[in-house]
Amino acid sequence: MCRLQLTKAEEQVMQYLWEIEKGFLKDILELFPEPKPHTNTVSTILKVLKEKDFVDYEVHGRQHQYFPLISKERYSGKSMKSLVKNYFEGSYKNAVSFLVEKNEMSVEDLEMLLNELKK
Repeated sequence: MCRLQLTKAEEQVMQYLWEIEKGFLKDILELFPEPKPHTNTVSTILKVLKEKDFVDYEVHGRQHQYFPLISKERYSGKSMKSLVKNYFEGSYKNAVSFLVEKNEMSVEDLEMLLNELKK
């Protein structure tokens, strides 16, 4: 199963792969803004993601078509759980309080969230 930790660069490649669902190296490179990273850089990141069990590929001739092994939702959930555990003493209440205190989440947003959860 996949190891949770991704670097910023690995996470960016995963975001693009989640967006296109399946793609060759050139497809992923096209999604990067200018200045685009070197082909070898993205290729190396994809190899690392394969080693970490985040992606796999199908061979088409001499090219690899990559696809994610973990959904964005599942990764997001694991990342959130790890964030709350490591930075907020395992308390989602502390995490939400932090967001409200730092004006990252308004009281209105919090009320809307609570109403959604009550449904």
